[in-house]
Amino acid sequence: MPLNTLFIASLGLLALAQTSLACAENANGKNLYFQRCAMCHGADIKGTGPLANKSTPPTPDLTTRAFKKRLSDYPGVIVASVILRPNGDLIPRTLRENGVKIAPFAWGVKDFRDLNQYMTDVISKAQ
Repeated sequence: MPLNTLFIASLGLLALAQTSLACAENANGKNLYFQRCAMCHGADIKGTGPLANKSTPPTPDLTTRAFKKRLSDYPGVIVASVILRPNGDLIPRTLRENGVKIAPFAWGVKDFRDLNQYMTDVISKAQ
């Protein structure tokens, strides 16, 4: 096989591997979102989940221009700050008052990044 053909084939395999890796990471972000966030934020990330109006203040629409800018300006920071310190007691209290139990989860850096990427992808498609 000529060297040029081998090089081009290698590039194709590399691109395929990167696409598969991105899909796998996005699948992790999607799973985390639906397991831990969708009950309030909804599948569409617009604050339409079954618990959205059961907290004070109600769950915000995360597809707004302002939130999209915050995600862009501080990638991962917004997601991590909500998860690590969920608005004081607002999120745990809302879950508790509505009988929703979510198993503890040991968040890793990759999880924050995957969730942030998933949310960013959904938000960009919503606009």
